[in-house]
Amino acid sequence: MRVLIVEDEHRLSNIIKKGLVEDGFAVDQAFDGEEGQYLAESEQYDLIVLDIMLPKMSGLELCRELRKKNIKTPILMLTAKSTTEDKVSGLDSGADDYVTKPFSFVEFRSRVHALIRRSHQEISPVLTLNGIELDPLKHVVKRDGKIINLTPKEFAVLELLLRHKGEVVTRTMITEHVWDYNFDGMSNVVDVFIVALRKKIGTDSKKNLIKTIHGVGYKVGD
Repeated sequence: MRVLIVEDEHRLSNIIKKGLVEDGFAVDQAFDGEEGQYLAESEQYDLIVLDIMLPKMSGLELCRELRKKNIKTPILMLTAKSTTEDKVSGLDSGADDYVTKPFSFVEFRSRVHALIRRSHQEISPVLTLNGIELDPLKHVVKRDGKIINLTPKEFAVLELLLRHKGEVVTRTMITEHVWDYNFDGMSNVVDVFIVALRKKIGTDSKKNLIKTIHGVGYKVGD
């Protein structure tokens, strides 16, 4: 999953990024409203974390602009203001949820996962398929009850495939959602990760959980 953080406080932005990267997310950062607008409109994100008080363009203005352009990416608003009016303003501008500073990362992380789950219309946080269980909150993958150790990127690739089970996920979709803005798109790293995943989650009786759709990408499920 890929997240954009638009926050002008570099220290806070870096703390959030560190926590999300440790949780398996790919993270891009912007430090003013205009840079945030450029990235939000030119890249695909699963979530945007947006501060209200920003240089050049406020978070409220940016949120309204994105919604006007029919960008439906879930937005989690950060605000140092705690009055009801400020929270209402954030939600009225098109934000999906808000967190008041200072906040605990545990609460923040739970809201991030809840918004992503809601955007995919998922009721349970645990993603399942053919004996595979992936829990984004606990960052655990099991097959037939046995824990499988995955790297953060392997976990992210598998999570993306499971969120789109039954659909073809292209290599471009994988790179856009799992790697950040600095990723070298000419690399064959996606194929390398798919091979590694197949080795770790495959069994003699259940091979080819991840199907290759030649010339297009990959697919799990029917």
